[in-house]
Amino acid sequence: MEALPRETVVDVLEKRLREDILAGRHPAGSYLPPERELADGFGVNRTTLKHAFGRLVHAGLLETRHGVGTRVRDFLRLGGADLLPMLVRHSPDWIGEIFEVRGSIGALIAERAATRATPGQIAELGPLMAAVAEADGGDAVQLADAEVHRALARATGNRVYVLLTNTLFNAYLPVRAALVDPFLDARAAHDRLAPVVEAVTARDPEAARVAAAAYLSATERIMLEGLARSRERRDGDR
Repeated sequence: MEALPRETVVDVLEKRLREDILAGRHPAGSYLPPERELADGFGVNRTTLKHAFGRLVHAGLLETRHGVGTRVRDFLRLGGADLLPMLVRHSPDWIGEIFEVRGSIGALIAERAATRATPGQIAELGPLMAAVAEADGGDAVQLADAEVHRALARATGNRVYVLLTNTLFNAYLPVRAALVDPFLDARAAHDRLAPVVEAVTARDPEAARVAAAAYLSATERIMLEGLARSRERRDGDR
């Protein structure tokens, strides 16, 4: 068992400020109140506040200008996909938009992989699929399944597809435990993904695109159902 992480005052303050920004209580383009006023309001010292600000600047939510103040960035206009895990943590409603992109990008990746994969990349898929079937437990199956998709992205020969695949998987992290349902049965997870890999191996781009679309649609439905049940349990515990 692992010890639970202990939140520091900076952690709590960062979370509070982040939620205020993402909820629109500090609109994009607006300046935060002066540091002394904020520190007094939160009951912290200015050093603690500066540490929290530093994290939010690094996250892309704030920008500071010496002698001017700290302003909320328009993250929807200026931010990148690296913000997705934080946005999902703030509101799981983002998951639906992530799945929409996952569906279109995933089908395109399979199609491109079927056209461009090298013999070595084709050979890599067999052991990765075997790892899905042999994985023990939903979490392990989910991770093994992800490695197949990373391999398919690499097989496109386009590194941007690889980075997009990584970004989408990273976006799931805050709610990954609630999305494990398609991977609870290792054999079923393997069989669900197998048509995609078979089409790529056969170098049939149309079949790969169709198979990937079917796989992504089926797993999306199962995952969203699991996420809904997780929300219902959480709401029932309140």
